[in-house]
Parts: sequence; C-alpha cells; structure tokens
Amino acid sequence: MITALEALERLRSGNRRFVSNLNTRVPPTQAQFSDLSAAQSPFAIILGCSDARVPAEIVFDQGLGDLFVIRVAGNIVAPSQVGSVEFAAAQFGTPLVVVLGHTNCGAIDATISELGRPSADQSPNLHSIVDRIRPSIQPLLLTEMKNNPELLRRTAVRANIQASTNHLRHGSQILEQLIQEEGLLVVGAEYSLETGLVDFYDAVH
Repeated sequence: MITALEALERLRSGNRRFVSNLNTRVPPTQAQFSDLSAAQSPFAIILGCSDARVPAEIVFDQGLGDLFVIRVAGNIVAPSQVGSVEFAAAQFGTPLVVVLGHTNCGAIDATISELGRPSADQSPNLHSIVDRIRPSIQPLLLTEMKNNPELLRRTAVRANIQASTNHLRHGSQILEQLIQEEGLLVVGAEYSLETGLVDFYDAVH
C-alpha cells in the first residue's frame, strides 16, 4: 500500500486532470468488476457530501476500486460514518481519509436558515443532520459575518469540514491509534462547484 502523502498526491494529480479535461478513466467493464469480486484495496477513504454534483471518483479521476466512498448530506460525522472509516482504514490498510465538502452546500444553507428561523415542519431525520452541523455555524453568527451572508456561507462550509475532520481524528480510539502508529492521515478538502478544483488544507498531521 502507498503512503498517505503518496495517496494525497494521487488525488491532487487526478483532480488536476479533471479540471484540465484530461480524464484518463473509461467506464469499467464487467470483467473489471469480476476481477475485484474477491477483494479490494482502496488507497483513499472519502467522506463526502451526498450532493449529486460531487462524485468523488470523477472529480479525482480515479477508477473502480480506488476509493472507499462514504456519502452523507453535509459530510457530517455520526457513529455510522466513523464506523465506516474505521472499517476501511483497519481492514484494508487505507492510509488516507479525506473529508470532502463543497461550495454552495444545501445542508449548510439549511442549517443557517434553521438557526435564523427554527422550523417546526422539519422532519426529525433532517433535524439530526442540522444538529450535527449547528455547532460549527453558531459561533460564526456571533461575529460580523451574520451581516455578510455570502462570507458566512463560505466560512460555514470550511468550519463544518474542519469539525468533521477533527471528529475523525479525535473521536475514535481506532483511528487515533492508526494515526499514531500507522501514519494514517486525515485531511479536509473543499470542492468548488464553480471551477472543479479541490482545495486540500490542514494536510500534515
């Protein structure tokens, strides 16, 4: 298995190809699916948003079996997401975890709206997503950003990514051990719907 930094560079290179319209991947054949039927060895785990405009394999120009992808609205971290990351990191030795958020995130917008005007009509299930995002955004509303909606949205996206990243780094004994002993790397990243670029940050730990 490659190192975490090599995996990170592989994602960066793939995203550069995507942005430059130099994608190298073609739709997989049934034979390729059959070849992977016995085992998998993804080089990166992507915890991303469910947004239909952010398919990880495409924006990173990766093929079948390369990425272990977990998608949930708002790229939040709840027990099932932590367990999925733990499974892939421990079972396959995958060295890199990326929390992938994106610009113009509907879950972020819904949370900002809920904080400004609570809705009695919101379903308990949707409310559970908002409640996961809420702690990242509430402090921002105590600053001047409350008067700058666009800046608030952009900052809230990044704050939510960082919260999810920190949760994975410090909220799981298994992941903490893999970080300390095996060099597992957990980083945040933001995909721009406008440009296609993925901005990795907070990448060395």
